[in-house]
Amino acid sequence: MAGIYIHIPFCKQACHYCDFHFSTNLQLKLPMLEAIQQELRLQQSYLQGEKITSIYLGGGTPSLLEVEEIAAILTCIQQHFPCKEVVEVTLEANPDDLSVDKLLALRAIGINRLSIGIQTFDDDLLRYLNRAHNAAKAVASLEMVAQAGFDNFSLDLIYAIAGQSEQMLKKDLSLAIQFQPTHISAYCLTIEPNTAFGRWLEKGKIQTVDEEVAAQHFHWVADTLEAQGYEQYEISNFSLSGYQAKHNTNYWKRGKYLGIGPGAHSYNGMSRQHNIAHNQQYITHIQAGTIPSTVEILLPQDHVNEYIMTSLRTRWGCDMRYLQEKYKYDLSGQHFTYLEQLISNELAYIQQHVLFLTRTGKLLADKIAADLFVA
Repeated sequence: MAGIYIHIPFCKQACHYCDFHFSTNLQLKLPMLEAIQQELRLQQSYLQGEKITSIYLGGGTPSLLEVEEIAAILTCIQQHFPCKEVVEVTLEANPDDLSVDKLLALRAIGINRLSIGIQTFDDDLLRYLNRAHNAAKAVASLEMVAQAGFDNFSLDLIYAIAGQSEQMLKKDLSLAIQFQPTHISAYCLTIEPNTAFGRWLEKGKIQTVDEEVAAQHFHWVADTLEAQGYEQYEISNFSLSGYQAKHNTNYWKRGKYLGIGPGAHSYNGMSRQHNIAHNQQYITHIQAGTIPSTVEILLPQDHVNEYIMTSLRTRWGCDMRYLQEKYKYDLSGQHFTYLEQLISNELAYIQQHVLFLTRTGKLLADKIAADLFVA
């Protein structure tokens, strides 16, 4: 089973925190969409006939596209990949792009899941983040989602924003829950170098939120959502029973996936590759019949390290017996003392040969994973 990801590299405006590949210049939209379909044709053997179970249109802002343009991409996928077992087709959407008519049309072409970029319901914070919508539009978009009959949708929220109080965050969570999303992704704001926030931080124009405050926000999010029946199945992702994001779960379980578009990443079980993150160069290469990607052949230690990194983020944990049987890597033997320290500090625990991080341990997931990597 595998997934297909389509990267639509266009946005109305640049959010101050975003470091994904995108452009606010839409002049290349039509040749880009043609190139994406051509890459799908060029890449049809990448997954070696693996059955497709999920399709995800992300970006950027794929909801900028006309419904007919999205339909053309989906048709191209269906023509060149085994899609009879697809159960989840997700579209990332911004509130300001949605209308009831558009939502109904999206359902009609096969979109059965939405991921809506709310981020916060606070107007001051939305302006600080440089989002294109306001709080009223966020609420209106969710009302339209319900009116259009979408029964499977996710909301994105951001916490640990400078100036975001406990009351503001809890109001965001309360409003989000009122609309009964089946899934909520809650991300701690991280400031990346190649963003407006990153440049302002370097110049001292803004400050980051204290780590202890960010940790408290994380606990508020988890406590609130778990009390409402949402399971934290990955550090930043919470779902009602049966509504885990199948596409992203495939990533975390190291399933195969094909990424199409500039900046997109792919994995076929043996190697990883990522496309050039430049719109015009991507289009030029695809028009010439070549895929502008960098390929990395994975060594055994790469597989071990990736499994440790991804599995520790999830509720399924890191199966040490699997590492031993699959890769001959004895994690507990190699890191016995360190694991004992994690357990004694209540950052981790072991059940039936599976290593899990506690909620506090999840705050340190990247460091703990790195400490356990094969050198």
